[in-house]
Amino acid sequence: YQRRVHGNFFKAMAEKNPISAGVPEPVIQSEGVAVTGQTLADAGTPDVEKAAVSTIAGDKQAPMEEVKKVEDGTVSLLPQLQKIAGGVYIPPHKLRKMQEEMMKKEQKFSMAHQKYMWEMLRKSINGIVNKVNVSNIQNIILELLNENLIRGKGLLVRAIMHSQMSSPNFTHVYAALLAVINTKLPDHGRLLVHRFIHQFQRSYKRNNKIVCMATTKMLAHLVNQQVVHELIALEILGLLLETPTEDSVEIAAEFMVESGQVLSEITPAGVNAIFERFRGILHEGEIDKRVQYIIENLFAIRKNGFAEHPGVIPELDLVEDEDRIVHEITLSTELNTQDSLNIFHPDANYEKTEAEWQAIKTEILGEEEARLNKKQPVVDPNAPEEGEEEDKNDPNAILDFSEKDLINLRRTIYLTIMSSVDFEECAHKLLKLNIREGQELELCNMVIECCMQERTYMRFFGLLAQRFCQLIEIYKQRYQECFYRQYATIHRLDTNKLRNIAKMFAHLLHTDAIEWKVFECIKLTEEGTTSSSRIFIKIIFQELCEQMGLEALHKRLQDETLLEPLSGLFPKDNLKNTRFAINFFTSIGLGALTVEMREFLQNAPTLLLKQQLAALEKEVGAEASEGSGSASASESESPKKESSSESESEEESKEEVTKKEPSEEHVLSSSEDSGLFSDEDTKKKKKEIKEDDRPRHEKRKKRDSAEKTMVKERKRSRTRSHPRHKSRSRSHEKKHYFDRKNTDKGGNPSKKAQEVSSTKAHQHLQNI
Repeated sequence: YQRRVHGNFFKAMAEKNPISAGVPEPVIQSEGVAVTGQTLADAGTPDVEKAAVSTIAGDKQAPMEEVKKVEDGTVSLLPQLQKIAGGVYIPPHKLRKMQEEMMKKEQKFSMAHQKYMWEMLRKSINGIVNKVNVSNIQNIILELLNENLIRGKGLLVRAIMHSQMSSPNFTHVYAALLAVINTKLPDHGRLLVHRFIHQFQRSYKRNNKIVCMATTKMLAHLVNQQVVHELIALEILGLLLETPTEDSVEIAAEFMVESGQVLSEITPAGVNAIFERFRGILHEGEIDKRVQYIIENLFAIRKNGFAEHPGVIPELDLVEDEDRIVHEITLSTELNTQDSLNIFHPDANYEKTEAEWQAIKTEILGEEEARLNKKQPVVDPNAPEEGEEEDKNDPNAILDFSEKDLINLRRTIYLTIMSSVDFEECAHKLLKLNIREGQELELCNMVIECCMQERTYMRFFGLLAQRFCQLIEIYKQRYQECFYRQYATIHRLDTNKLRNIAKMFAHLLHTDAIEWKVFECIKLTEEGTTSSSRIFIKIIFQELCEQMGLEALHKRLQDETLLEPLSGLFPKDNLKNTRFAINFFTSIGLGALTVEMREFLQNAPTLLLKQQLAALEKEVGAEASEGSGSASASESESPKKESSSESESEEESKEEVTKKEPSEEHVLSSSEDSGLFSDEDTKKKKKEIKEDDRPRHEKRKKRDSAEKTMVKERKRSRTRSHPRHKSRSRSHEKKHYFDRKNTDKGGNPSKKAQEVSSTKAHQHLQNI
């Protein structure tokens, strides 16, 4: 383009002055201005001025004879700028200053000044519209209303259309921006609707799918913002589905997805008719499979109530219902696009129109700023609220128990954790949140919950928790409380969450971020654990063994300060619990940790006997004291009772012989003291003892006879189950034969048998 312009320029210069037109000169560029020239001497010639004016006006290719002259009474700044520049590049900021200085010297409202202000207005509107988004739309509206929108009506509409076409994902933002402007300047909203409908009709006739889809998306959001009547939406959908093609059905489905929620509330009958048409197209089956899937997806979205595609999000709901201005425009309405507003036109009453706009602007900005501040007030979270002390003292004050602040804090912590690259950055960001006293537990819970939600354990969360425990002591206590709480409710977690949290706590224990006394809440017994808690203990100790090594872990568990907290994990109060703990650690591959419990289990009988002997000595001492008291009483009795006392003393001596052996009551009492038998066994034996109050020697005889019968029954069962039962039965018969031979008819032993037995007894006594 520049080459063509320069070619015409140099051709004209060669005709006028062939000597000085040999070499092309550099180009002077400013914001949207390109100035060509030769030398400072030639810059003031009328031909140069004409060529420069044609370049500024944007003529693509115009001969020098067709260039229009500047009207009389106006001042052109270009020749003066060329004289100052002399063919050298001028930076934009310097050029702007030079233009402003020159504008002060010349006529203030001349045509050149108006054109310059027009260019500045166009650039300002384009820049403001291009940077609008959901977060800054309120500031953008106030900034946009500071510009002269009456003069730049066509510029604003064109800027919105170009921005929407270039970024359709921000269509809902541009629709909200126009909805706010439409409440104050409804002509601007009507012009934009006319231009979008005209663009839709033109793209529909030309089969331009991209432009048609972008246009229908903007019209759908204008319907959602109630800038235009919903009738236009039904007409567009009917036109697209009248003669369905793949592209038209796809555009109609996209239109319905964007505006379906609002149309369902305003015109449910029309929406039902449109969906019936979609169903008919789907049943006909003449369109492509891809489009059929789009229609099925549309029905699924409708079934869900358009939950994932709201018509207007809360952040963009900026207009009150009573302030809305709805334009009733249809496809058959005669459209007036007013394309001439896109081009600069000099204004004879420039100063008057500027003053009118200043009055309108002050009125609009005063109302608009108050309305936006009322809609979404900006509040400093650290500043105290007004009347806070009065609310505390007022008994009728309304208290908020919805925990909104706590929910916002948890959301902020979650977003900070998920957006951090490593644990150091995350810890730095979380420490900057200035968490108040008493909210430390919420941070610990959020870290644990985020760790549980991952598919596999991530070391990131363990390092993050370790950093907080090492930096601040209060977090160490809070994580220990979390360990107690999580173990108490461990049965509610699935296996994946359980594994992640166990590995996280194992990391904290391995690095000594929390104390090992947290194990005091664990009682490793069959009754005191569940399947989930056993899996939790298993993963923790396997992870500790992997991180520390088996020897270091065993040495750490033998620390004297941990004997009491670990008494539940390694129980020695009951043989049953000891065996259970040994079997558990052996099954998970950590049997080396149970060496002390195995030794205790082997030495348990000797310990039991020692306890029994100690109990017997106590009872014998008590009986001896009772016997001395009874002896003094017997001396005072009459001699008639001496014979009876002697017989009783003989019986007592016999009983003392039986007392020397540990009785069943002593065994039971000692076993109860030692805790080696379970409660059920002791209860059964106590019931057997308390059946009758017979003398001890009778109980002894009864028990011996019962034991003999049990031994005989065991022998018989063994011989029956033995493979050589026949040979044993024969030897048993021989034994019975010899027994019958050594007895008489009455079953009493014969004389020979008595002699043999007496000799054997004599030899036995001699050996003793």
